[in-house]
Amino acid sequence: MTTTPAGWYPDPSTPGQHRWWNGTAWTAQVRAITTPTALLPPPQPQVAPGKSRRRLPIWAWVLICLVGALLTLILSPVLAPLFLVVLITGIVAMAKNTPTWLRFRSRKVATAVTAISAVAFMVTGTISANVFGQGADHLPSAAPAVTESTTPAPEPTIPADQDADADADADADADDELVAFTGLASTVGDSAATSDLAALDVLETIPVKGRAAKTGYDRSEFGQRWLDVDRNGCDTRNDILGAQLSDVVRLGSCRVLTGTLDDPYTGAVVGFVRGQGTSELVQIDHVVALSDAWQKGARLLTADQRATFANDPLNLLAVDGSANAQKRDGDAATWLPKNTSFRCEYVARQVAVKATYGLWVTQAEHDAIRRILTTCPTEPTPTSAFATIVAPVTPLPVEQTPTPVRTSSAPVPFAPAPAPVAPAKPAPVAPKPAPVAPKPAPVAPKPAKPAPVAPKPPVDVTYRNCTDARAHGAAPIYKGEPGYSRKLDRDGDGIACE
Repeated sequence: MTTTPAGWYPDPSTPGQHRWWNGTAWTAQVRAITTPTALLPPPQPQVAPGKSRRRLPIWAWVLICLVGALLTLILSPVLAPLFLVVLITGIVAMAKNTPTWLRFRSRKVATAVTAISAVAFMVTGTISANVFGQGADHLPSAAPAVTESTTPAPEPTIPADQDADADADADADADDELVAFTGLASTVGDSAATSDLAALDVLETIPVKGRAAKTGYDRSEFGQRWLDVDRNGCDTRNDILGAQLSDVVRLGSCRVLTGTLDDPYTGAVVGFVRGQGTSELVQIDHVVALSDAWQKGARLLTADQRATFANDPLNLLAVDGSANAQKRDGDAATWLPKNTSFRCEYVARQVAVKATYGLWVTQAEHDAIRRILTTCPTEPTPTSAFATIVAPVTPLPVEQTPTPVRTSSAPVPFAPAPAPVAPAKPAPVAPKPAPVAPKPAPVAPKPAKPAPVAPKPPVDVTYRNCTDARAHGAAPIYKGEPGYSRKLDRDGDGIACE
């Protein structure tokens, strides 16, 4: 506050005279005003210092903090790289001790700014990643029904090499007319290939080969989805849902609307409600995936056999949609159910399917299945309803007349064996082979080749599998010999159980 300098000024208490102002207060000296002069206004009495500014109330500070936090949240994608640039600049300024575009006055200021920018960068970067990156990061973990079917036809969400169960489920929700199967339901093997046999034994009858190329595979190679192969008036998908779900509610005699699934793959209970976004929670899985089957012999099947394969209840299970998506087209070597108590039944089904349709397994797949089945060696092999039923009477004669059959057929498979043994012995007994020469007389049974002509043994001899044939000492069995059958000669080279 400025002060008025000392001098004569109009007397504030008595008009018409001047009073002396000594610079700080009025004095008693006065004088009459003689001539008018431009005078400064009298000094105002000093006012006591006022109070300091009023502080902002707490609610104002809270509001400011909230607005700041909101701006930080919204602008975090922009602020994070800005703070990163400041952080790098501060580090360079401290390291080189040179001025930068930020013009730090000292290394101390650069250190403080660097520390603050580091904290700010971590905060804004974390907010930006968690808030603005949430949609992309969490999309795969959404419910399977959302990721697999966001439209009525979810083909784009399922890879082309995956078993096409999920999109078939979505198609089944459309009110399309039932498509009848015009072909002949058929399989490669008959019921004897699996009936009353342990899965471990049937596994040994399945050829072991490498995986073939996937060239030419397409879902349409297995016929239109969910045909009415059994001609019962219902498509296969509704047949499976109706048979494997509990508390089923139908529309009419076929269409399953709701139900409850005890999922064999996970052991969880899954509710089924037909509709977009819900049907995909329960899917129909091909136990042996279509593309896997194509690479292991299915491409050699007829169109009717492939359509039968894709709609055979032996190869179909109602399962949890997410588990089916995880399985994709894997075999036993690459995927097994999370529910360990179901694994024996699962691989037994795979064995039954491959034995019924003449498919092979890879070595890794064979070993994986065998490891599972050794823990349950008596696990039975299910039989396809489409397989030709072989009368169970045929195995009985095998037990009634095993001896005559073995003696009559024994010379044929073992006839070549003595031949190499005979020359081995004459070598040391070189001079004496003359009397030994008659020993080739056993070769005389060559005329005994009429034995196969005898109709009795060939008609009665039947082996359940190669294990049975080996147990009776008849393996290998050549085409035309007693006991030979196409089911034992899986590779079709005319020699069974080699």
